[in-house]
Amino acid sequence: MLIRVCMGSSCHLKGSYKIVQKIEQLRKKYPEIQLYGSLCFGRCSDGICVEIDGKLYTHVDDKNIEKIIGEAKT
Repeated sequence: MLIRVCMGSSCHLKGSYKIVQKIEQLRKKYPEIQLYGSLCFGRCSDGICVEIDGKLYTHVDDKNIEKIIGEAKT
């Protein structure tokens, strides 16, 4: 599972680092996660943006990322 978290200025200010920290914790549950930072996805007003296996998710936060990963896995 390839996950890319936007590290652009808008998503960074909205808390993308918290997403990275949460995903790092979730690697224990989902060891197949490959985590990368990414430059802007071009959806700044919809951030925080996370791409999972090529599909873009918007309005991601540290509270819904686990549910998103679980749904993306199935």
